Amino acid sequence: SMATFVLVHGGWQGGWSWRLLAPLLRAAGHEVFVPTLTGLGERSHLAGMAINLDTHIADVANTILWEDLQDVILVGHSYGGMVVTGVADRLAERIGRLVYLDAVVPQDGSTLFTLRPEYLEAFMDAAGTGAGLMVMPRAASAFDTRPEFWDWLNARRTPHPLACFAQKIALTGAHRNVASRLYIYAQGGICDGMYDAYRGDPAARVVMVADTGHGVMIDQPEEVARILLEGLGQKAP
Repeated sequence: SMATFVLVHGGWQGGWSWRLLAPLLRAAGHEVFVPTLTGLGERSHLAGMAINLDTHIADVANTILWEDLQDVILVGHSYGGMVVTGVADRLAERIGRLVYLDAVVPQDGSTLFTLRPEYLEAFMDAAGTGAGLMVMPRAASAFDTRPEFWDWLNARRTPHPLACFAQKIALTGAHRNVASRLYIYAQGGICDGMYDAYRGDPAARVVMVADTGHGVMIDQPEEVARILLEGLGQKAP
């Protein structure tokens, strides 16, 4: 039967980040939404607005509400883990599965900086060159493994509103009502070890992807599709 995927990109990126993965899920017969968060990607012309984490949670929650989506497989990459947790907290009854793809997993009151304090100084430096409101993107060569994608990534990455990384997420705990969770991490990457706490959870599954950088859906789209479809009891096309 057809599943509904909502794929939420990470920092500096956009719906375009899923260009390699989305077609594989669609080819398997599923509906796939790839909302771009306000101020990024093809919505970068809106970057002058006051944009924070709540804005991005609303972007995705409103996609689900306006499209009237149910039993959603909600996938967040990287910073997108903040967003999907916030969305699941608001719309738990519409989310069938929550997927963290090399993504941060916040608690109530977390910010990206409390979860990844090692980024604070670099992001603040990058914000300083962006008039303080925006964090400039880093070169793809700094953290993406496959050189053949560097030009593609560098051409599309846009500055990211700083408040998204600094705002504390407000969670009621309702996100815990989502019945199924999947944590996918890049071997040797920034989330390696971060999901160990969930290995004993019967409602969760923790899966490693080898030979990939942080952009797992770009470096290993076939493998990510295989893992997502396996969760539906389906083989990849």
